Amino acid sequence: MARNNFPKLHNAMWPGLVGKGADSEPPISLDAMLDLTAAAEVDGQRFEGVDIFAADPHTSIDATDDDLKILADKVRARNLVIGSVVAPVWPPVGGGSAMGSAEERAKFVEMVGKACRIAGKLRDLGVRPYGVIRIDSAAGVDAWAQDPVANTKLIAKTWREAADVAEDYGEKLAAEGEICWGGMHGWKHMLDLLEATDRPNTVGFQADMAHTLLYTLGYNAPEDRIVPDNFAWDKAGKEAALKTMTDALRPWTFDFHVAQNDATVKGMGSHDKTGRHCLPDDPNGKLDIAHDAGYWLRGADGELTHAFQHICWDGCMFSNETMLLAKTWNSILAAMIAVRDAHGWRG
Repeated sequence: MARNNFPKLHNAMWPGLVGKGADSEPPISLDAMLDLTAAAEVDGQRFEGVDIFAADPHTSIDATDDDLKILADKVRARNLVIGSVVAPVWPPVGGGSAMGSAEERAKFVEMVGKACRIAGKLRDLGVRPYGVIRIDSAAGVDAWAQDPVANTKLIAKTWREAADVAEDYGEKLAAEGEICWGGMHGWKHMLDLLEATDRPNTVGFQADMAHTLLYTLGYNAPEDRIVPDNFAWDKAGKEAALKTMTDALRPWTFDFHVAQNDATVKGMGSHDKTGRHCLPDDPNGKLDIAHDAGYWLRGADGELTHAFQHICWDGCMFSNETMLLAKTWNSILAAMIAVRDAHGWRG
């Protein structure tokens, strides 16, 4: 059987940071995450790239050109490339709420600009052939709910300002739909926010299979629930719910994360509760990963969207013990290959 070579298969580096820290486990270094990614192999196939978080202790948002050359050399030495870059838009890492004060909103836009500079430099160094800048609202659900209409308008205004900056760098922004972010915590709210921003060529959606499954259950947004209470996870019901959600958000999708989810929420360290990322073979997982990825990868006509050039595995909040096992990454790589092969992608 011929090997598919499109889209490229990436691994996220931020699971070494998210949920880690003083009140949890120690972070896993970027070098260690790169080594684990590069070492994974399934039937002669390997990961082809990584997506990165522009924040310490991995990659400083204020990294110098020399720092970025060192990063590019590290990635290239492992036969990898860099795709999408996560901008540190949250207050704990230098950003500010997209619906906050003028100062907070300015910090949000500033972090987007700095991330775009890093992404552009990596592109110039020949190690970043594709990818987007990832953002969210950097705001809590409870704070958003105090004035939903005004806060959605303010987030959209901030995003438009960030879009102006991104366009200057030739970049696109993708907002990750997690239930912990105000204005993005339900699939209809997410759609409303994208439409209010109204920059479809620059500001789009980043779909993570683990997070978006919770959209169908109405976590944090009961009014957006698609499946009934006490849903039994029958195949037909799940697939109908996924189709409803993805038909609405797929046209906005610039970036895609493959993941598994057991329909529960999880939080570690300073990270608020959000969709639980499970290992691909978790017996409690509710997703048929290769099949269900198709709801994002194929349009209503059944044809592949080709909206992005790579797909990425996001495994946030796994324990360090799990993340440091080679078999973890081999099983993840196998799931990624299955997604690519199931949908007949060719370069």
